[in-house]
Amino acid sequence: MKQILQNLQNGETELADVPCPKISGESLLIRTSRSLVSAGTERMLVEFGNAGLIGKARQQPDKVRMVLEKVKTDGLAPTLDAVRNKLDQPLPLGYCNVGTVLEVRTGATGFTPGDRVASNGKHAQIVNVPRSLCARIPDNVDDETAAFTVIGAIALQGIRLAQPTLGEMVAVTGLGLIGLMAVQLLRAQGCRVIGIDLDPARLELAARFGAETIDISNGQDPVAAAISLSRGRGIDAVILTAASKSSEPVHQAANMCRKRGRIVLVGVTGLELSRADFFEKELTFQVSCSYGPGRHDPNYEDKGHDYPIGFVRWTGQRNFEAVLDMMADGRLDVMPLISHRFAIENAKQAYEVVAGSEPSLGILLEYAPPETIATETLLSRSIAFKATSSGSAPEARLAFIGSGNYATGVLIPAFKAAGANLAGVVSSSGVSSVHAGRKFGFKEASTDAEAILADPDIDAVIITTRHDSHACLVVAAIEAGKHVFVEKPLCLSLSELDDIISAYSAKVNSGAAPLLMLGFNRRFAPQIVKIKDLLSAQSEPKSFVMTVNAGAIPANHWTQDKEIGGGRIVGEACHFIDLLRFLADAPIISRSTITMDAPARDTASISLGFANGSIATIHYFANGPKSFPKERLEVFCSGAVLQLDNFRKLRGFGWPGFKKMNLSRQDKGQKTCAATFVNALRAGGPPPISFDEIIEVSRLSILLAAG
Repeated sequence: MKQILQNLQNGETELADVPCPKISGESLLIRTSRSLVSAGTERMLVEFGNAGLIGKARQQPDKVRMVLEKVKTDGLAPTLDAVRNKLDQPLPLGYCNVGTVLEVRTGATGFTPGDRVASNGKHAQIVNVPRSLCARIPDNVDDETAAFTVIGAIALQGIRLAQPTLGEMVAVTGLGLIGLMAVQLLRAQGCRVIGIDLDPARLELAARFGAETIDISNGQDPVAAAISLSRGRGIDAVILTAASKSSEPVHQAANMCRKRGRIVLVGVTGLELSRADFFEKELTFQVSCSYGPGRHDPNYEDKGHDYPIGFVRWTGQRNFEAVLDMMADGRLDVMPLISHRFAIENAKQAYEVVAGSEPSLGILLEYAPPETIATETLLSRSIAFKATSSGSAPEARLAFIGSGNYATGVLIPAFKAAGANLAGVVSSSGVSSVHAGRKFGFKEASTDAEAILADPDIDAVIITTRHDSHACLVVAAIEAGKHVFVEKPLCLSLSELDDIISAYSAKVNSGAAPLLMLGFNRRFAPQIVKIKDLLSAQSEPKSFVMTVNAGAIPANHWTQDKEIGGGRIVGEACHFIDLLRFLADAPIISRSTITMDAPARDTASISLGFANGSIATIHYFANGPKSFPKERLEVFCSGAVLQLDNFRKLRGFGWPGFKKMNLSRQDKGQKTCAATFVNALRAGGPPPISFDEIIEVSRLSILLAAG
């Protein structure tokens, strides 16, 4: 199928061949008939992509500070690699979609195949959208009209926050698509409306919709004009739908408001607010979040947990429905807002209009109907590439299930450098797998993990998906007779661990034990190998102190979700448990955890005791600054100390024959870890990490997280 992608590194907009997305969660699989280009948002993305590194930095000063902090702690080279990899990820464009439901995921109640729906789906022939961000289209609303649903909901949510009442005067500053729809919605609510812009054509449209207008292009003072139109009393509320780097629209809004007026920001403006503007009038200022309550809430969008209507009357989905009702009643007319129509095959021309100087407003993309392109053709879940891999060993034919930032930035390059034959790469949306497939020379990109596991030509799979899918994929891969490398964690629960042990043991008993390896790369880092060598000559117990400045992650991030990410102790601290288990070279026989009383419970001190008398403490802290190095290891033994700072500087204090081992760039062992797995596949030797140690560390991590 075809999908529009934006390259943020060079600004190129591409109509790419992408495999049909996998339906997931409580979602709908939809065949698109129309989608609407959101000119304001998508123009900003195109302009950002076209800008050079300096221009990008100027547009995102907060990200620049993060980059500079990373340079201080990790070094310049890995920081540049991370930035380039992030910018290299293709961005799917679009969020105003209309189409017909092809498939309904179990639990996505309220919809059936054949329904026409409006959603926030991308510009693609087939989209997978959570049911909470879809709304059924009334029979008397055509697809072109319905394509404006999401834009209308954005305008409606801003109006709801402003809380206008019958007869109030509301100013709308910025008469793009959102602003012009806001004018109509306000008029339908019985408000007097002032439209403010500098484009005569858009002002004329606002006047047609019933607004009084102020043309600031001819020098007209918007504040004076607004106060005059309000009979000298001031405006009741201002909806800011403009896109401007200046803070002047907010200043003007404050000056034209009456005492205790309301200002709601829907667009993008500068936010250098003057206290005097707001203090004297006791004005309120609020920023509107997209379509309404539920937007950006994973529980609402991904898990389908709706907000009770008795407590939250208007959610994002209910705002969609309200907009569609207004369209059905004829109170919301979007036909005058359409300036261009393009077939999806001519998407590049559409974005030339978006980025150019040609006047435009609503740009519709049209998709071929089923009688022109059969739905079955679009449902293909794989894309083949011309093989470019240089891997020469057939026993090392690998497939990646998961192709996110870490996979494309670290793991795939590491396996490619090890000479692996890259056969297939899978992602749920298909976008990142196509990107990885083309960039690294895979033979195939897919959204079908089951087909990859069933492929007899695949010898091993690398699992780099979200944590909640690891266990089932590991079991399925083992049962399919594949060797497995899984990025940590192995699983999230003891029952899942038992399932993996059972599947692995069954293969061992049948004489076909697969190679199973967990991505505990730190034990392969060159400085850790050196520490291990130095400690091997010491027979007495060791004391380890591992300090991890993990940094804060928002509580709503998927890694903090116990069901999806498992929390940070299971998901990341397991790395350091394994590292110390490796250096102590003895089973862990005692454990305890002290956790800071915080919602995420991701700041903790973990104490471990080993069978050989060694002891260890892991300080895993999420409450430190990013400017402080992330990882420090200290080893006390025989009257001497080894200190490793952030996998760059290793020093010995009182250690005979050893003073330091410093690296020019950080090396956490990822390349060696991948190469060791590939070499084990080729040689057929013992696993790089024993199965028993993998199970021991995984079990302990789960128990420590549980307290």
